[in-house]
Amino acid sequence: MGNNQKSLKRTMTERHVMMIALGGAIGSGIFKGSSSAINIAGPSVIIAYILGGIIMLFVMQGLAEMAVRGKNARTFRDLIEPILGPFAGYFVGWTYWIFWVFAMAAEAVAAASFLQFWLPNVPLWLLALIVSVAVTLLNLFSVKVFAEAEYWLAAIKIFVISLFIVFGFIILFIPFGEHHAAGFANLTAHDGFLPHGVLGILTAMFVVVFSYGGTEMIGVTLAEVQNPENVIPKAVRSTFIRILSFYVLPFLIMVSLIPWNQLNSSGQSPFVTVFQIMGIPFVSHFMNAVMLTAVISSLNTGMYSASRVLYTQALDDRAWKTFTRLTNNQVPINAILASTFALYIGVLVAFFAKGKTFDYLMTSLSYTILIIWFFISLAHIKSRKNVKQLTGYHVRLFPYTSWVSLIAIVTIFIGVLFSTPIAGTAITLGLYLVISIYYFFKKKNSTFSLIERTDPH
Repeated sequence: MGNNQKSLKRTMTERHVMMIALGGAIGSGIFKGSSSAINIAGPSVIIAYILGGIIMLFVMQGLAEMAVRGKNARTFRDLIEPILGPFAGYFVGWTYWIFWVFAMAAEAVAAASFLQFWLPNVPLWLLALIVSVAVTLLNLFSVKVFAEAEYWLAAIKIFVISLFIVFGFIILFIPFGEHHAAGFANLTAHDGFLPHGVLGILTAMFVVVFSYGGTEMIGVTLAEVQNPENVIPKAVRSTFIRILSFYVLPFLIMVSLIPWNQLNSSGQSPFVTVFQIMGIPFVSHFMNAVMLTAVISSLNTGMYSASRVLYTQALDDRAWKTFTRLTNNQVPINAILASTFALYIGVLVAFFAKGKTFDYLMTSLSYTILIIWFFISLAHIKSRKNVKQLTGYHVRLFPYTSWVSLIAIVTIFIGVLFSTPIAGTAITLGLYLVISIYYFFKKKNSTFSLIERTDPH
């Protein structure tokens, strides 16, 4: 195991794993309120988020079942590779690492912009660097410190969303001064519930699936969670219920409170609107602090996920062995530092490209989520072939659930090809080709086969 014999330490509990998944999936976008999914689907975006939640559940159930059987697995990559082969494991590992590098860069820039609300004279790049270093230091302490910090960061987001849900329903049905209770009239008052038809729902599914991306991070914690065979299935169920609630209910309130075709033109977040009506003081400062917390939470989970994937890639000779080095607290220090370096390169690209080039790179994030979910669903279907007797947690509606998720993912992927700018797709394809070519080059010039795993615990 590199230059020492230490291994990752199992210190995370079910509550940590659940909050890590929530932290990765609930980002700053929901707080801004002007979701592109609403523009695409109108009020029927609610249906899109419900369907997306069901797909997410089916994928995560398959992941949980494989995790129960794959007791030696360190990340979901180790669940996929023995079933689909070494190329699948290699490809998934590197694409997921790149995914989080890009996502972290976007979140770091967002965090810097929120900080500029209070520090307008400080350069954006410097604020992004400060945030990146702070998150790196947090991840370097120990996995328990990281998990506990992420628990409370995610808890703040969930608390604010919960307040929004409670206050939102009060405002919808109880008039306040000059405010009139709209109820659910706006759901059908402006070109109907389906202003763009069923096609609007299908098109919005791309945005929805991307929104739910991060829940698969449950599968990155396998080497550091206590009793994964019990914790992972429970975390999947809990995460599904909470994420579905924290997306569907807020979006129901948004499109009910403000006409869907006026959300972007209203000039402020629906969260700000609700809290202003309720008389919350210093709303702009309050929401800025909340959104800053949200992006730092996403950065935190992203750094954890990227470093663990890079660490396991290095363990299996898919990256430099130096990335296997662990501190005395059993934290992969070099993998964290390398992810931080890549993160800040991404920040500089975002800063100097003024959005356009980086927007094309960000397209690959959506593609990657679909590809990761595709591999998980396919691996789950094939994993049952050699199982003679089911014990412990298993998906009761197999194979229907995994086939539904697989078909839905392929359908959404095809839709993405026709609705995404060609430049973004080309850059994504280029990244995937580089990963694939390097794999076959290394395989041709060295012994590069599936490594038999032993559980160090």
